[in-house]
Amino acid sequence: MENCLIITEFLDYLKFEKHFSEHTAKCYNADLEQFCRYITGDSAQSDWPGSDHTAGGVATQTQTKVEQLLLALTTDTVRAYMAHLNDKQYSKSTSARKLATLRSFYKFLVKRNYLQGNPVIAVRTPKQDKRLPKFLEYEQVKTLLETPPADSWLGARDRAIMETLYGTGVRVSELVGLNIEDVDFLGEVLHIRGKGKKERISPIGSSALQSIQHYMEFRNRRAQNNANFDSKVLFVNKHGKRLSTRSVRRKMDKYLKMAGLDPSISPHTLRHSFATHLLNNGADLRSVQELLGHQSLSTTQIYTHLTTKKLKEVYDGAHPRDEQIENQNS
Repeated sequence: MENCLIITEFLDYLKFEKHFSEHTAKCYNADLEQFCRYITGDSAQSDWPGSDHTAGGVATQTQTKVEQLLLALTTDTVRAYMAHLNDKQYSKSTSARKLATLRSFYKFLVKRNYLQGNPVIAVRTPKQDKRLPKFLEYEQVKTLLETPPADSWLGARDRAIMETLYGTGVRVSELVGLNIEDVDFLGEVLHIRGKGKKERISPIGSSALQSIQHYMEFRNRRAQNNANFDSKVLFVNKHGKRLSTRSVRRKMDKYLKMAGLDPSISPHTLRHSFATHLLNNGADLRSVQELLGHQSLSTTQIYTHLTTKKLKEVYDGAHPRDEQIENQNS
């Protein structure tokens, strides 16, 4: 589908003013494309991933017609669209994301004076099922981190990758974006470029730093014999180029199998484990928020549901009523 001008303007705004990643902008574009197909009466094709969008529907509509429909949108139409997504058995989280895309798009249109009011603002987000993030116990993490062989350059690299994921809580996208200069061995910190090009400094422990140093010895030796090695990138593939997030996932799948751990665990699980273990060991929520690079504290608060063991210990040791009963029984 060729976007109408106001959608193109919105996507440019996301990329160049809000500094959203190319991937995020593509997701917004896909959501808006599907919505345009709905309001032009050709929603059937767009309900199936990978469907051919080159014929019919929006492709036969003029850009002006689509723009007119977008600017004439009513709240009832948005509600009908949400009901349509529900009928097509989209998950609540997917429907909520698509609604968030529309909300952002129409907020932008109001900001740019295309509209006086936002027709999406009155539509309630579908209530989400609460899903607690999965995390590993420390012994499981230890087993996983010690699985890659440290005596080969790829094994040393993979061990350094997982040590860094668990040792800092960085996102996989942030990890693969690291350059050698982003590691401050003396100050024991990482310079991280996060979502929306936001930058932060994160402490990194001695275990992860030692793993990185060990990997770097292998990496530097190989780089001397390969002119194609990217001299600035920290974690490279066997050809000396920057690793992809997909490659990190594949490597982790391999070591999970070797270690006999749950194959549904992902690199992001190490981020969840990092946060949960910090909170269980007394870290405050604000500090964990900063370390994770969360913009909102509410995003970090989900981890408090995972730290019931620590809360129980605090409760048992601090609640005066329980203390009184204990004294009576002793």
